[in-house]
Amino acid sequence: MQTTSPAELPWYREVSGTQWKSFFAAWIGYVLDGFDFVLITLVLTEISDDFGLSTVQAASLISGAFITRWLGGAVLGAIGDRYGRKLSMVLSILLYSLGTFACGFAWNYQSLFAARLAIGMGMAGEYSASATYVMESWPARLRSRASGFLISGFSVGSVLAAQVYDWVVPSLGWRWMFYLGLIPIAIALWMRRALPEAEEWTESVADKGAKPNPFRPLFATPGRAVLNTVLVVVATVALFLVFTPGGAGMVPVLSVAAGVALAAFAVQLGGKRGWVLYLSMIVTLFFAFLYSWPIQALLPTYLKTELGYSADQVTDVLYFAGFGTMAGCWTAGFLGDRIGAKKAYALTLLASLAFVYPVFAVHDDLLLLGVLLFLLQATSFGISGLLPRYIGGHFPTASRGAALGFTYNVGALGGAVAPVLGAHLASGMDLGRALAVLTFAGTVIVVLLVGFDVPARLNRLTDPDAEWDHLAGPPAAERGGAPDPAPAG
Repeated sequence: MQTTSPAELPWYREVSGTQWKSFFAAWIGYVLDGFDFVLITLVLTEISDDFGLSTVQAASLISGAFITRWLGGAVLGAIGDRYGRKLSMVLSILLYSLGTFACGFAWNYQSLFAARLAIGMGMAGEYSASATYVMESWPARLRSRASGFLISGFSVGSVLAAQVYDWVVPSLGWRWMFYLGLIPIAIALWMRRALPEAEEWTESVADKGAKPNPFRPLFATPGRAVLNTVLVVVATVALFLVFTPGGAGMVPVLSVAAGVALAAFAVQLGGKRGWVLYLSMIVTLFFAFLYSWPIQALLPTYLKTELGYSADQVTDVLYFAGFGTMAGCWTAGFLGDRIGAKKAYALTLLASLAFVYPVFAVHDDLLLLGVLLFLLQATSFGISGLLPRYIGGHFPTASRGAALGFTYNVGALGGAVAPVLGAHLASGMDLGRALAVLTFAGTVIVVLLVGFDVPARLNRLTDPDAEWDHLAGPPAAERGGAPDPAPAG
């Protein structure tokens, strides 16, 4: 009797039942991420009416979740490196639930903004912990698929939020959107109660008795510990003032202060060999957020205020956008495993440029707008499904959680800048044109940075022996060979 060899198995059979269970437990967290982000954009007009907010104040509620992300991503990522990915995932979702619960009881702009800060920390930890957990659990050759499928949870959450908004807000009000958001959080916690630890982290860290401490460089001496504590305060306060009315008139100075503090952390965490990688990765991710989040943040506002769409029509358009992102994430996973994550990322983004301006040229044709937005989101935002795979491949297992959490979430400040910048640009041009300009320009920059593999190539200047891809399989040292050669193309 002839049997099927492992090499001939369909790809989904290579993933064990336990690995699939681990995936879905992490995927639920990404559903929450998408639900929460789209939720706040959907109810922004209702919140503004209740609290009497300006456009910039309303946009800052979106930005608020990004202000604390750098800290949450770094701390919760470091916990994952030292104590395991599973613990980091659980702590992240608990912090996330606290912020979601508080949003529903907010009594003014300040209290809602504070709750968004807590959500930002939990969201950051969720991204880094779940991404590293799933990729380190799945077979090496399927890790782009693991990344793309995982991030597709964001778009599922966005579609779910649009539907719940249509059902709930007209009759019960915006607060119930946050109350109902606690249900999937409870499901995520229940699913994660009995998960095994990530296989690669167990083999590389736990089984060797290692206790990684990514923050050791920050506290190497008493003087450095004091200095870095001050820098944490400076960065947090500066970012808070930048994205709230309290920093009016001082934004350039505050932005420089926050940037210098965060750059100082990147240099110390990266060390002599990796500081260039940390900084260049942050810049790449900053522009990745800057091109993608203007539309994510302000699309509902654009549809309501400039096109005059009703709540039902906004929901319909967001369905197209959400399903486009979902399809893009899935496709990105297969394409990344076939031609490489970096090449797939750059080529798909390049294709997305064809849809940016047409999306904002359509005004009265709901179906055409939906189709164009589906295509734009599939090729533009959907390809970000490869981001965990792209970032994680630059860092070894022992420091991957903190490195991914820190670089991704400092870069995510581009997502905080995007809606505020879009709102400011809209004061001199219509909102649709402002969103198109930001999206197009940011996309071109990311295509160049990723397409030419700038972070990895710059990293070789300070670390000539660095591997090009730590997620491709066992490290070169374990294979008994030289470092991996530069990728083709």
